Amino acid sequence: MSLVLDPAAQDLLFREARTANTFTDEPVTDEQVQAIYDLVKYGPTAFNQSPLRITLVRSPEARERLVAHMAEGNRPKTAAAPLVAILSADNEFHEELPELFPHFPAAKDAFFSERPVREGAATLNAALQAAYFIVGVRAAGLAAGPMTGLDFEGVRKEFLDDDHTPLMVVNIGRPGPDAWFPRSPRLAYDQVVTTV
Repeated sequence: MSLVLDPAAQDLLFREARTANTFTDEPVTDEQVQAIYDLVKYGPTAFNQSPLRITLVRSPEARERLVAHMAEGNRPKTAAAPLVAILSADNEFHEELPELFPHFPAAKDAFFSERPVREGAATLNAALQAAYFIVGVRAAGLAAGPMTGLDFEGVRKEFLDDDHTPLMVVNIGRPGPDAWFPRSPRLAYDQVVTTV
């Protein structure tokens, strides 16, 4: 069976896409990031929570502060990428639910009045949105380098607040020389899918 999406687009988004480890110095513009967000914001989340928050690290001073919180092996990549985004979950996402989920405005209090419930929902749904964001970066013809090798609490204190949970840092740009490791294996369909 063939998919509706053009094979070249499938390659761009999935088969040929890789996590980039080097980048050119070509800038990533605010217009590009907005186009990415304006596409991926339509990806589904439970109750349309949309808890992902994106912090763009552009200034040299902010970049230096972020690099200090990255794992040793990730520091050179984060220092050199044209743009770095901190992706976090907003644990107070429920405040937006009356607007985002207007056909059931009571969802805010009915389901998310307790902080631990909100944190779990925010982390799960923001992680979904982070995946959409990475695919959106690829759709823009750019490469993404998502990383979780970092001091999460340090990043939260340095760039966020108690209501936001950092999920990952994503380096963004055009791939540079020797940007890719060899393609790692993937599990086969019958290793993943069961029918009951």
